[in-house]
Amino acid sequence: MELIEQILSQSNLKEAIHRVKINKGAPGVDKRTVDELDSYFKKHQVEIKDAIMKMKYRPQAVRRVYIPKANGKKRPLGIPTVVDRVIQQAIAQVLMKIYDPHFSEHSYGFRPRRSAHDAIEEVLEYLNGGYQWVIDLDIEKYFDTVNHDKLISILRERVNDKTTLHLIRSFLKVGVMEDGLVKPNKLGVPQGGPLSPILSNIYLDKMDKELEQRGLHFVRYADDCNIFVKSEKSANRVMKSISSWLERKPFLKVNATKTKVVRPTKSNFLGFSFWKSGDSW
Repeated sequence: MELIEQILSQSNLKEAIHRVKINKGAPGVDKRTVDELDSYFKKHQVEIKDAIMKMKYRPQAVRRVYIPKANGKKRPLGIPTVVDRVIQQAIAQVLMKIYDPHFSEHSYGFRPRRSAHDAIEEVLEYLNGGYQWVIDLDIEKYFDTVNHDKLISILRERVNDKTTLHLIRSFLKVGVMEDGLVKPNKLGVPQGGPLSPILSNIYLDKMDKELEQRGLHFVRYADDCNIFVKSEKSANRVMKSISSWLERKPFLKVNATKTKVVRPTKSNFLGFSFWKSGDSW
């Protein structure tokens, strides 16, 4: 069975509709709500599947909204229509089964049975093991700068199905509607749809594998990554080397002002601060 057939199978679509309904969420540009999904798919499922199989399915523009961040800035989200959310969810479910078993043990974000608290447990193991210099890696505007061609080439390593890849690319390049105008999207993975978490992990898994190959101790949660070493000299060397690798390979830029080498007490990872109690962290 081709991958696209797994994505469009009755059971997978039923699960996707269920998940999108549970997650609720605001309508997209067409103003259709999750309450209308069952009746809509009952009526239009055949034509949706047919359009996807013929590589003629066109996702609608995502609706731009901004949500406030803790630092006072705003994070842009792209809200897909509920129908596009179902198709994205259906793709994400199948990709998760393929990729999750191969992801790094040190990656915790957007993964089943893994949490921020699990990530912090691993951080404490490193600190108590003597790795008390932290490289706090900040990838500049990560979700907005993912290179589409690079992502598709990474996907092609495991996804040998041009219809699925075409469908994913169509979701990547869908326009963003803001103030009534649709702006084209040539870079990035729009945050706000069910597909962006798994795609962002697939992209950054290349970095995880590079860090593992170098024998480095690290913890990653989505685009937040901390690397732990035993000396300041080593930390500065690794920071420079990894920053260079990120620019050359996945075409990602490290935020030079936010990426820093610090002691654990000056670190803040996933909202957690660190201090010593006696001999242990």
